[in-house]
Amino acid sequence: MLDDNAVWMITGSSSGLGRALAEQVLEHGYRAVVTARQPDTVRDLTERYGERALAVGLDVTDVRQVGAAVKAAHERFGQIDVLVNNAGYGYIGAIEEGEDAAIRAQFDTNIHGIIAMMQAVLPGMRQRASGHIVNVSSIGGLTTFPNVGYYHASKYAVEGLSETLAKEMASFGIGVTVVEPGAFRTDFRGRSMQQSSVRLAEFASTLGQQRDALLASDGKQQNDPVKGALAIIEALKAPQPPLHLLLGADALELARKQLAALAREFDTWETLTRSTAFDEAK
Repeated sequence: MLDDNAVWMITGSSSGLGRALAEQVLEHGYRAVVTARQPDTVRDLTERYGERALAVGLDVTDVRQVGAAVKAAHERFGQIDVLVNNAGYGYIGAIEEGEDAAIRAQFDTNIHGIIAMMQAVLPGMRQRASGHIVNVSSIGGLTTFPNVGYYHASKYAVEGLSETLAKEMASFGIGVTVVEPGAFRTDFRGRSMQQSSVRLAEFASTLGQQRDALLASDGKQQNDPVKGALAIIEALKAPQPPLHLLLGADALELARKQLAALAREFDTWETLTRSTAFDEAK
């Protein structure tokens, strides 16, 4: 359960869900370390909320900046109670169209950056035997669509990492929540979205059209980032916050479809699945 004076550290606070969460955390009276690659983009929060807000420049792919940001947080507030790993972005392109440098950059931010942040913050939380890690995944960490396979791969990694961490940290009094948003009206499908420069002619009428449609949906998403931010705060105020927090009716519907599809497939192949045991000695 959150202390009324808890210190939050939020990566990727310049826009989207991260920005909305930073604003709502401060509006609710908590203290917050708001980070962005360009700290000027979050400087207004320190002007608005004074000493309760600390703006720090942070590229989560740079381990030196990660260490400096965590040090600055401790110097100002003495501790970090909630770490929100929100920094991340999407990358569009069929699996065959993926570019090596872009794929590696996607994983550097979406997964290696999360690892670096958690490793920097967890020792202090373990010392105090309290704290909470919030890793922002996606409904794309539970189900998949064409053209975003590398993004899905990074978010599936976030899911596995978060579930494992929850088991490792439970005895230390540290909670973990992995957030799986549906489609929110942010820059995710617009300015923040990267896409492969490779467009195979063979995919033009199929995957190519689907890629264009995904980009064209920017600004039409059904979910409000402010309401998503409020839901995250509400979940962490609970005596036992959830390990998985779906955000949006679209996310819930897609997750349930995925669970049902998996159950059907497992049941269909149950006999073959069970056929691998050693034969009993006669």
